[in-house]
Amino acid sequence: MLLQRSGLLLAGLLGVLTIVFFAGLQAGLLVLLGIGFGLALQGFRFGFTTGWRVLILQKDPRGVYGQMLLMVLAAGLTLPLIASHPGELVGAVSPISYSLILGAFVFGLAMQLADGCGSGTLYKAGASAPLSWVVLPAFIVGSTVGASHQPAWLALGGPFDQQGQAASLDLLAALGPWAALLLTIVGCAVVTWLAYRRSLTANPPIESGLSPTLRRWLIGGLVLAVLYAVHLIVAGQPWGIVYGLGLWGAKIASGLGADFANDAFWGVAPHAQRLAEPVLWDITSLTNIGLLFGALLSAKWSAEHQASTDKSFSRLRLQHWLTGIAAGLVMGYASRLAFGCNIGAFLGGVASASLHGWVWFAMAFLGSMVGVRIRLKVQMP
Repeated sequence: MLLQRSGLLLAGLLGVLTIVFFAGLQAGLLVLLGIGFGLALQGFRFGFTTGWRVLILQKDPRGVYGQMLLMVLAAGLTLPLIASHPGELVGAVSPISYSLILGAFVFGLAMQLADGCGSGTLYKAGASAPLSWVVLPAFIVGSTVGASHQPAWLALGGPFDQQGQAASLDLLAALGPWAALLLTIVGCAVVTWLAYRRSLTANPPIESGLSPTLRRWLIGGLVLAVLYAVHLIVAGQPWGIVYGLGLWGAKIASGLGADFANDAFWGVAPHAQRLAEPVLWDITSLTNIGLLFGALLSAKWSAEHQASTDKSFSRLRLQHWLTGIAAGLVMGYASRLAFGCNIGAFLGGVASASLHGWVWFAMAFLGSMVGVRIRLKVQMP
């Protein structure tokens, strides 16, 4: 086991140095950050899907507490930076479109069936979770196709159209960093309070105080917030997941002979350029690659993880594999309609003080409320 772990560390170091050699120092730093994200997500078992599911079914709010801490800290660390470095650093600001509302709801439903959102699917695949072996490829296919269809969905507009287009609401630009941060804190406090109120009716009662479970969620949120801020500084943009996955699918399809020259998304700048460039030139792909490896490292350091993986595999039946494939396809497609997953749309939007992040959260949580019921009916493990 020690030899295997040492080999993985050496392989990781050589991989990072190779990427630095071919793609530059920034690319190497982004892969290292991705490894950090993977280590944190897998090591602290920090997942949006599970956190929401245990709140819905068991009235356990601790996962949501950790997520709200992540939002507040990420916003507090990055909003002043974005405001003081306009043009150099950008936030995740997207329009409040009908596609966002529909896509987020469907994504929230599907992620409960897949037992992972964008980041959850990626880090569980890196940690060799069996179901993710089919969810991730399906997600990639769905994201590639969804991106191609995204312009047509955006043409439907939104509830707050301006000049025939769905409008965005950037609180940072409208109010400045401190007022925007205050509103973000208030929003997170309201969600925390609602989660706490729900926990009061739990039976049996949720463990009170700074329990090991709560500590894990809070420390995970803290570590992820710091990594998120460093990523913004290094990349100039917020952490994302979905774009890189869709790009991988488009590159594979292009390699197999697909022609994207006239595609409404992949055929126009800057996406056409990224499709033509090496994958190591893409920011999101670099962090995704690192995340996969970081999750693998974390899993290999856990003696309990392999036993859990073997047990999970033995419980999976044909209906579970088919449900995972369908959920992955739907998640990938819906994520493009909704401008990302729990990372790019929810965390990125809220931490950037863009109202679309909160709309995404509300609709995805509603979708999850439906998804957990379907999950029980199809008896997903």
